[in-house]
Amino acid sequence: MTSEDELWLDDDAGLLVRPYTVTAGRTHPTVDLDLLSLVVAVGPRPPAMDLEHARALDLCRTPTSVAEVAAHLRLPVVVTKVLISDLVDSSAMTAHAPRTAADPTDRALLEKLLDGLQRV
Repeated sequence: MTSEDELWLDDDAGLLVRPYTVTAGRTHPTVDLDLLSLVVAVGPRPPAMDLEHARALDLCRTPTSVAEVAAHLRLPVVVTKVLISDLVDSSAMTAHAPRTAADPTDRALLEKLLDGLQRV
């Protein structure tokens, strides 16, 4: 028999919580985020914030990619994106799209890439 206070823990996995409970069943972020989008904490903490949101804010004191946040939180990327979008919506965090050095639709660049791959 277990008490109501007992945490469900696993030595390897940590706290066992289903991802949909972290996001209250939401599966789509309200902000368009890429794995390489940089997020940074900027505003005051929202008044009623759960543990995952607080951990995400603490991780993002300096610009951090969405992929890094997901890895540190040990949560699926889609769950992390929902958490981050909550923080962006509450003005506690900002998100910036990744910048690419080259135009990914540049035909000459793509042909050079293809040529290089064929040589390998």
